[in-house]
Amino acid sequence: MMRSLYAAVSGLRVHQTKMDVIGNNIANVNTVGFKGSTVTFKEVFSQTVKGAGSPTDGKGGTNPQQIGLGVGMGSISVNHSKGSTQRTDNPTDLMIDGNGFFVVTNDANAQNKFYTRAGNFNVDRNGNLVTTEGYKVLDTDMKPVQINKSDTKEATETDQLLIQGNVNSGDEDYTTTVDVYDSLGGVHTIDVNFIGDAVPIEFDPALLPDSTDDPKYSAVVPIPDGYYAGGANQDYFLKRVSITNDLATNLNDGVGARTDLATFAAAEDVYALFNEDGQVVDYVQVPTDPTAGTPATMTSFSGTLTLNLEGADDLDLDINRKMFFQDGLETKSRTFTQYSQETDAKTVAFDGNSAGSINSFNISSKGEVVGVYTNGERETLAVITLADFDNPAGLEKIGSNMFIDTNNSGTPKYGQPSTGSFGALNPGALEMSNVDLSKQFTEMITTQRGFQANSRVISTSDEILQELVNLKR
Repeated sequence: MMRSLYAAVSGLRVHQTKMDVIGNNIANVNTVGFKGSTVTFKEVFSQTVKGAGSPTDGKGGTNPQQIGLGVGMGSISVNHSKGSTQRTDNPTDLMIDGNGFFVVTNDANAQNKFYTRAGNFNVDRNGNLVTTEGYKVLDTDMKPVQINKSDTKEATETDQLLIQGNVNSGDEDYTTTVDVYDSLGGVHTIDVNFIGDAVPIEFDPALLPDSTDDPKYSAVVPIPDGYYAGGANQDYFLKRVSITNDLATNLNDGVGARTDLATFAAAEDVYALFNEDGQVVDYVQVPTDPTAGTPATMTSFSGTLTLNLEGADDLDLDINRKMFFQDGLETKSRTFTQYSQETDAKTVAFDGNSAGSINSFNISSKGEVVGVYTNGERETLAVITLADFDNPAGLEKIGSNMFIDTNNSGTPKYGQPSTGSFGALNPGALEMSNVDLSKQFTEMITTQRGFQANSRVISTSDEILQELVNLKR
């Protein structure tokens, strides 16, 4: 009789514990990054009344006779499935879409590491990305992620122009302008002028290289594949291009300095060279005015346009065929054409910028914290790291939506979001609790009934004991 009492008491205790877990799950149904827990029970020791008997020639074997002594707690397991997504559009709110935990610390040397799925971060007065408890978020170098609002970008000089778009062969006078920067970040305007009609010409076959290995390839216009000597078609077009600026004092083409760029461009005849498909080939120098249809002798032009400035370093701009190619001299990276469509050519500064300070920042799906400066430049300030474990269920909760590793969680492995097994970040969103209310209420009902049933066993056992006591009357 006492066994039933103690078994029922153990049932009350484990059902009370399960109700505690359910209550905590429901209490955190709206907690950011919360992971609900699940309770399982197990049978405790059984008292053996009679052992098992082996079969004999005349009789069969007998099974053991045992009386259970109650129930115990089997496990309280954390469910690490992903919670629902809630959009916030706050740039410091981050959600991990996949595996991984944010790594945070509360000491200067990041010796104490904690792990969390809650990405509701803020920026403190020092620019550190922190949790609501002030724990600093770590980057891939295990350093605190910091956005230094006092950071500035030095001014950088422009040294290369890039001409993009299309110029119609029939447009006689078209000018595009571009702003370039000196060593102090000062802005200066360069004019790129397209002058006169396009002139159709033919190359002298004797001047064309047989291949890219031919020594003449570097001495004359580098003709692309299919246009070497003996090619079926050697028709090209020239369009005069003049580059001017009021402060320009010389253009050094390797032969001498020209004191007037505009006069130089007109006298020496510097042209953009196009093939019959309307694609730019080179920036060339023609000794005399080209005549339509006549063979042309020309060389690639390369010079330096110098702007003499007061209070800043002289600004040197490279003037050569690289102005027409986005990436080196690969034909696939051409940026300039001569089609029959509308002229829309423009010139941009390939590099150079004024000085600037951080204006804002954003975080990419790869964890890159990108600072946006007032001069338009962008720079990756840090890369947020993630941690993953072989057994996330082995992590230990320590409150404030944080975990620590244990002997059964495995050693943390660190990496960048969107790489390997690590999930991508979803900026401007939060991972909410993964608690399923319908399931929790169902568990609550079964737990309540289990508790009631065990309390009824205690009441019934008490009544039987009472009857035993009354036998003496």
